[in-house]
Amino acid sequence: MSGTGVKVLQLFVALSLLIVLHEGGHFFFAKLFKTRVEKFYLFFDFLFPFSGLLNFSLFKKKKGDTEYGIGWFPLGGYVKIAGMVDESMDKDQMALPPQPWEYRSKKPWQRLFIMLGGIIVNIIVAIVIYIFVFSIYGEEYLPARNAKYGIAVDSVAKTIGLRNGDIITAVDNKPVERFERIVANIILDEAKTIQVTRNGEPVSINIVPGTVHSIITGTKNSFIAPRIPILVDDVNKGSEASKMGLKQGDSIVAVNSTPVRFFDEFDSIKRSLAGQPIEVSVMRKDTLVNLKGTVPADKLLGFLPVGDYNRFFKTEPIKYNPIQAIGKGFTFTYDQFTNYVRQFRLIFTSKEIKASESVGGIITFGKIFPAEFDMEKFLMLTAFISIILAFMNLLPIPGLDGGYVIFLLFEMITGRQVSEKVMERATTVGLVLLLTLMVYANGLDIFRLFKH
Repeated sequence: MSGTGVKVLQLFVALSLLIVLHEGGHFFFAKLFKTRVEKFYLFFDFLFPFSGLLNFSLFKKKKGDTEYGIGWFPLGGYVKIAGMVDESMDKDQMALPPQPWEYRSKKPWQRLFIMLGGIIVNIIVAIVIYIFVFSIYGEEYLPARNAKYGIAVDSVAKTIGLRNGDIITAVDNKPVERFERIVANIILDEAKTIQVTRNGEPVSINIVPGTVHSIITGTKNSFIAPRIPILVDDVNKGSEASKMGLKQGDSIVAVNSTPVRFFDEFDSIKRSLAGQPIEVSVMRKDTLVNLKGTVPADKLLGFLPVGDYNRFFKTEPIKYNPIQAIGKGFTFTYDQFTNYVRQFRLIFTSKEIKASESVGGIITFGKIFPAEFDMEKFLMLTAFISIILAFMNLLPIPGLDGGYVIFLLFEMITGRQVSEKVMERATTVGLVLLLTLMVYANGLDIFRLFKH
C-alpha cells in the first residue's frame, strides 16, 4: 500500500472509532436516564445537513428500540434521541405530546449529561490512550541543553537574526527544557524575544512582527532544527551522488577542499556551484575518500543525510509505572486540550494567523498521520484528534453539542425552557453554518493541493 493509502486508512479507522465512541457517550447517558434512542449511526444516512435528501444506509439492523447502521455520507455520525430537536429535524414527533421516554420529558440536568456525553467520552478516550501509551512506551525527548551543536536555521529564522550554531537557552527569558517545544512556545505565546548563546556570548534576538505568520506559511524546512553532523543516510539510484560513488554511512568532511561539518555548511557551498565541478571528501571506515562530480542545475546531488537525533545527542527517556502513567495521562490530556484552545484562539486574536491559512479539512487531518504505520504514533494522534473533537463539539453553535448545552444552561439558570420552535430555527441555522464551515475548510484543502 502506498504512503498516501496508509495515511487514508489510519485517518478512516481513527475517525470511525472516535465517532462511534462519541455517539456512544450520548447513547450511554440517554439509556442511563431511560430515554429512547431511535437511531445510532456511523456516518449519515442522508445528505448532511438535509435530513430529507438521499435517505439510505449501507447497513442497518434494528435491535430493541434502536436502529443501528452505517450511513453513506462519510462525515460524522449521530444518535437520534426521541423527543429531541436534532439534525434529523423530525417535526412530526415533536408535534405530539411529550412521552415519559423522550428527551424533552427529562430533567434539565439529565438532558445536560446526555448532551455532554459525547464530549465526556472523547476526553476519557484521550486519557485512556495516553495512559496506555505512557505505560507501554514511556516517552523520550531532546533536552534543549543537549543540542550541543546548536541549531540549523531556515530563511525565516535568519531574517530575525538567528544563526546556524546558535544555542537557544530561553524564549521571552523563560528557560526552555524540551527542544521540540521551542517553536510551539514562540507561536502559542506570541513570544517577543529569543535568548541564545553565540560563540560563548549571550545574545537576545527580537522576534519581529510577521515572524509567526512566516513560520506557519513559510518554507517546507523547519524554522529551527538541531544542528547535526552530515552523515549520508540514503543515496538515490541514478543520481549525481550515486555516480560520484557516495555511499550510505559516508561522513562528509570537506567540499572543494573547504572543511565542512554540518549540512548547512555543505549546502551553502554546494548551492554556489550549480553546473560546476564539485569534489566531496568523505570519511569511509576511517579512510579519507575524495569523490568528484558536477552539481546539477537544480543543485540537488540526490542523497539524504541522517536525521535521527539519537545518533548524535543524548535524549532523555522517561519510564512510567502504572500509577505514574495514570497521572501523566490526565495531565497530558489537560495540556493538549489547553494548548489546542490557545491555538484556536489565535485565529481570532492574532494579527499574524489567518483562518484561510490555518483552517483545514479532512485532507489536513490525513496529512498528520505518518506514511508508514507506527502504533505509538497512531495512538497518540488518535488521542489528539479525540481532544479536537471534544473541543469542537463544545463550541456554542446550534447543531453541535455545545449549542444544546447553552440552551440547557439558560433553562437551568432562568427556569424557562427554550421553545421548540426557537430550537428548530436555531438548529437549522447552526446546521447550515456547519455545512458552510465544512465546505470552506475542505475547499481550502483542495485549493492548497492545486496551489502546490
